[in-house]
Amino acid sequence: MVKTFLRSIYTSFVVNILDVPPRLLALLFFLLLLFFPITTPKFYILDMLTSASIIAIYAASWDLLVGRCGQFSLGHALFFGVGAYATALLYTFYGWPLWVTIPLSVLIVVFIALLVGFPSLKVKGPYLALVTMAFPLIATGLVFYFKEFTRGEEGIRGLPRFFPFLDPKYENYVANYYLTLLLLFVSATILYKIANSRTGIVFVSILDDEIASKASGINVTKYKLMAFAISALFASLAGVVQAHILTNVGRDALSLTRSFTPVIVTTVGGIGTIYGPIAGAYILGILGSYILAWPLLDLPDEYHMLIYIIIMIIFIIKWPRGLTRFVTDKLEDLQEERELEERGPHIWKKYKKKEKQ
Repeated sequence: MVKTFLRSIYTSFVVNILDVPPRLLALLFFLLLLFFPITTPKFYILDMLTSASIIAIYAASWDLLVGRCGQFSLGHALFFGVGAYATALLYTFYGWPLWVTIPLSVLIVVFIALLVGFPSLKVKGPYLALVTMAFPLIATGLVFYFKEFTRGEEGIRGLPRFFPFLDPKYENYVANYYLTLLLLFVSATILYKIANSRTGIVFVSILDDEIASKASGINVTKYKLMAFAISALFASLAGVVQAHILTNVGRDALSLTRSFTPVIVTTVGGIGTIYGPIAGAYILGILGSYILAWPLLDLPDEYHMLIYIIIMIIFIIKWPRGLTRFVTDKLEDLQEERELEERGPHIWKKYKKKEKQ
């Protein structure tokens, strides 16, 4: 009984993970991140990887909306920033604990996403991108208008940490690292399941041909709003987590730079894949924290976004499907060659036997 059960688990692992290059790479990457703190890295490395995990959740949420449903948004910072401000305001004015402010903030953002989705879905293509880009700008204006609540330029400071009982120097960095890694794993799994479910198939049909989807009896508006809501949920989760890890939130959470970040990250990693934005977030995180911050270069932060945009353009020209798809395509090609090499001699022997008979 036990042997049969173990054999079925092994068979399932081989079929569903080992024989699928993207899943195998994802597993190896996750195991690498899981055991990385054992090497006792410097605290700033853990901080960089923690930020990369948050950006990965944020970019993966954008990828579901754009890469799967085709609703191109340049205003995703609205969900990220409103989530961060909501948890900060709820704590500041009501003193509610994290386990109350975080889910409430996420629900508020999902409700806002539905409100924003209705007018946004009246337009398509570049007009949709421009309409969505306007919403974070409006939210930024509200932040400055109600500065007695939002503190304007200064932002809201003194937010509670996730692990106040730990040493704020190193143990807290390790705990934050594992928290964001766990949230990334759960978020990516849920988004991947949604993308490959019946709902995900409907999203792709809307992406491919919206008119044909309508003709097939699909309620396109309902599924577009659903994509907005799901995407906003995970984007706001990234926002509230970052707010409590940094213990502050400012207007940069609603900036245009924040809106362009998932576009660049997803383009580098691979749009429409869910795992592509995750890889892109870590690649650009390492690039920004090490290569661009190299003392010999000494580039100010203002130039980082320009360099990211140049990298994105290069990737669009050289690898339009993203780096992860390029790698997985190569692995699949190698797998096909290996299968042919393994099966070739066997097939030739069978042919020779038949010829003798």
